[in-house]
Amino acid sequence: MLALQVEELLAKVRPNYGMRMSKVEDVLRKLRQIIDGIPHREAMNTSEAERKLQKSLKIAVPFPEPRPGNDTKYTLAYTKPADISIIGSYAHKTAVQIDELLVIDIAITMPSDLFQEKDYLNHRYFHKRAFYLACIAVGIQESKESNFAILFAYQNCNPLQPILLINPAQDGGEDDFRKSKCQLRVIFAVGGEIFPIAKMMPDKNCIRIKRHDTLSLESAAASTPFYNSTLRSECSTLSYLKFIHKTAIQCEAFKDTCVLGSVWLRQRGLGTTLTDGGFGPFEWASTTAILIEGGKLKDRPTLSSGYSSYQLFQATLQFLSTRDLIQCPLFFQSKELPSLRCGTPLIYDGPRGLNILFKMTSWSYELLRLEARVSLKALNDPLSNQFDLLFITKADNRLQRFDSLLSLSFNQSWKPSPTNFHGAGRAMEFSSELYRTLSTGLGDRIALVYPKYSGINPWPMASSNPSWNGQESVLVGLVHNPEQMSRTVDHGPPAQDKIAAAAFRKFWGEKAELRRFKDGSILESIVWTNQGSENSILQQIIAYVTQRHLGQDISDGISFLGSAFDRMLPFRSSISSIALSPYQPLLSAFEILEKHIRGAEGLPLQIRQVSMSSPDLRYASVSPPNPSSFSVEVQPADIYIQFEGSTRWPDELSAVQRTKIAFLLKMGELLEESITGLEARLGLEQVRCKYHNAAFLDVVFPTRHVFRLRIHHDRELALLGRALKDKQHEARGREEIALATSAYKRHFIQGPLHTQATRTLCTRFPLLSPSMRLMKKWRDCHLLSSHISEELIELLTIRTFVHPYPWQSPGSVMTGFLRTLALIARWEWQSEPLIVDLNGDMNTSDIEMITLRFEAWRKIDPGLHRMVLFVASNLDPSGITWTERKPSKVVAARFTSLAKAACTVVKNEGLGIDPAALFASSTADYDFVIRLKPEIVGKSRHQGKNLLTFKNLQVQAIEDAALVGFDPVSLYLDELESLYGTHIIFFHDAQTESLIAGLWKPGSSRKQWKVNMSYSAIPVPQEHEADGAANVNINKAAILNDIARLGGNMVSEIKVKG
Repeated sequence: MLALQVEELLAKVRPNYGMRMSKVEDVLRKLRQIIDGIPHREAMNTSEAERKLQKSLKIAVPFPEPRPGNDTKYTLAYTKPADISIIGSYAHKTAVQIDELLVIDIAITMPSDLFQEKDYLNHRYFHKRAFYLACIAVGIQESKESNFAILFAYQNCNPLQPILLINPAQDGGEDDFRKSKCQLRVIFAVGGEIFPIAKMMPDKNCIRIKRHDTLSLESAAASTPFYNSTLRSECSTLSYLKFIHKTAIQCEAFKDTCVLGSVWLRQRGLGTTLTDGGFGPFEWASTTAILIEGGKLKDRPTLSSGYSSYQLFQATLQFLSTRDLIQCPLFFQSKELPSLRCGTPLIYDGPRGLNILFKMTSWSYELLRLEARVSLKALNDPLSNQFDLLFITKADNRLQRFDSLLSLSFNQSWKPSPTNFHGAGRAMEFSSELYRTLSTGLGDRIALVYPKYSGINPWPMASSNPSWNGQESVLVGLVHNPEQMSRTVDHGPPAQDKIAAAAFRKFWGEKAELRRFKDGSILESIVWTNQGSENSILQQIIAYVTQRHLGQDISDGISFLGSAFDRMLPFRSSISSIALSPYQPLLSAFEILEKHIRGAEGLPLQIRQVSMSSPDLRYASVSPPNPSSFSVEVQPADIYIQFEGSTRWPDELSAVQRTKIAFLLKMGELLEESITGLEARLGLEQVRCKYHNAAFLDVVFPTRHVFRLRIHHDRELALLGRALKDKQHEARGREEIALATSAYKRHFIQGPLHTQATRTLCTRFPLLSPSMRLMKKWRDCHLLSSHISEELIELLTIRTFVHPYPWQSPGSVMTGFLRTLALIARWEWQSEPLIVDLNGDMNTSDIEMITLRFEAWRKIDPGLHRMVLFVASNLDPSGITWTERKPSKVVAARFTSLAKAACTVVKNEGLGIDPAALFASSTADYDFVIRLKPEIVGKSRHQGKNLLTFKNLQVQAIEDAALVGFDPVSLYLDELESLYGTHIIFFHDAQTESLIAGLWKPGSSRKQWKVNMSYSAIPVPQEHEADGAANVNINKAAILNDIARLGGNMVSEIKVKG
């Protein structure tokens, strides 16, 4: 299946090299003729040559910095190019065209007689190249045969390499090739033999700075790898054209592998330019070609030329993920040269004398390896759609990729320190220093620090350099290590290590202190605090190290992105150590209660198991339990008690329920005797149906936490099954039994299993709990509380953590929330089951069985009346426990559309997004809205603070424990659905409970009148009737009046649309 998908993808992403490109081919031939006809220019000094072009032809020479001075000794000239070739992916037929312009590179090889032996030094080559470029621009612009739109730009965002961008004319003539969706780039090359490879090795210095007529020893000693490799890349342009062409002949699948690699890189926002990481289609093709060619040598990575395209692609990913090219560089057809190691990745191509990864930084290489590792994990995950995750899903959105982001700016006053990227521009130099500072300061708290700056846009040829407003900004993406984020003490080197301790103190300054720890060690340390400060420890560290090493102005200008999502919840959930702490008092109370239940004497049977099944007990409630000395918790935590097996249990369902009542009464008495201050109250439920559980015991703990105890009798399921098979029951009776069976499985079997699994995962993933809570708040804000169960939201969020691809597991509330929305948005629930492996034990046969069950459901229920969303797990292979009958098809479609709308907002707003906008819901889509009085329907969990004000309310709250679990809005909503659910879809927010919205179902309009209709109807006016047509209409006004009457004092008003 995957092979067929790959073949289909290759066919779709390849440009049409036939009719579609014929226009471009004509343009390329025309350009070649124009360039061949450009007249020569005699040699002249730099100032004169620049002045002549600027004054007479209005073309500036885009000299790279530093520009040539007035005392420059060398001259500039122009002669006919030695060669003009089409290179790159277009030439190799490995280009990819996906919603973007196809870039076609025209390589102009400059004549060797224009250069001198020492021109590789001090930008002399690049100055001559810039003049040659300007002369080409003049020739094309002055040509009467062309009408192109020409701009200057930087090749791969490299300031040393200005190029020409040739865009189509807009007049519909011969030069208008817009329909081809192409852009032409004129780049430059030079013969590889002009400058010796040995002079331009990455460890050499080719920029000599003179100070006071003497050569600076410091500048002569420092290597300039980026400058050297940039020059060497232009010397090897045509050599790589031949090398890649040769590999394509030797390996039949090589071209397809390059296409797959290009798509994979594009979906992750990686590219050849400096701003996109420096690893794009050319680097992928060159690396793969070297690995294939290297198979002929000993001790080299080996890729067989007989591999298929997908095998080559996977093997290349494996190489990128497993081999650390910083610590263990790859030398191709060259002896190992330790002097070339400079802290950046290295694949040294000996025959061409180039490090093909010279544009990559340490951080972009870390991101590339991370993406490769995640992709390989996705390939080994049987529950993942490998093809979509690798080649279809866009994984480059920064808000979804990074756990947090920070933006900061620098201006002209900032002075760079020496870096390996001398010549790459001030933004790159600043990013390099920023990376060193943040990675040292944050340490193992962060898995990745990724600075990114904006590239320079193309500019008019009348200007030598792009305009700059004096201020540049850098965006830094951080991938968190959640287990270390909340650490308050950073351990440094021991005091005995004088050199390391001195370096530690130099970096941290007065913040460093010497401490003795419990194990007797004396270490340099840094102490942070998360109390009394609005900023997290992460923000405190970043502010301190940037202020110390980059300056106060830069530190003051930092803005943090992502923390606003944390503030959408009642407390700061981004701190992993306290994310679960609000639930600890309830869990402690449960442990005490369990101990007393198991130790209770006087019960007829021994306790086999005490299980929990509540969002509060699995860290998943939106608002954590927060009782006080004067207010009990309104929502009780469900507890299920199972006794040991006994033949004394009755075999009749109603008798079983009465036996449960007796057990609960006795248990309440024993608990009140054993725990001082505990209150126990028996309650009845589902009294109209003898098949459902009939009783519960509310236990109000001395801490004012409330538990609702029910008894789980395992034989009850068998009795329900027997009753379901009894043919004496009518259809309605069998339906009640079926509903009772589903409820039994959901509450007594799946509920405890789900709670235990979720609790375990919340301790494994510290950010899972706040992410689930934020997702539930999003569901509630969009009035889906009564349709989308809490367990369904939890499973969707859990899948984002246990099957996180195409990313790794979320490390912040922001990524956990946004990625879950993305999962919902792209889930095609009509044709795909959602499967969650909660503990990593599922195998292929389990998945096939679940998929077969899903397909059977779709055949049984093609109209999606009983089950719309199929969500299965290793604990619940049935897939319908939490989705049976709800949500309906209409609600599921709205659920998906809301998630897609949220993802669209995230994409469009980008870094300027306001998280509150994702939770804003309009009532304009509903036919009517029932507004409720908050002072009547509010819950104590939200209003507990108000009770502090009034003493009489405190006394009432203490005496009002009987109202535990009483939710008038839910009861009101249940009654409305039972009465009008066939005609109205109701929507509700379980958190604020401020309103109930409604939509009239399409089938609730005109119908034929009949006796005993289930709703109020009015006759259709005679003039609107047709023969045989419906003659009554639903009386919406009367129904709304009844709804208001049923709500009584709870209802403030009912607003009808229009």
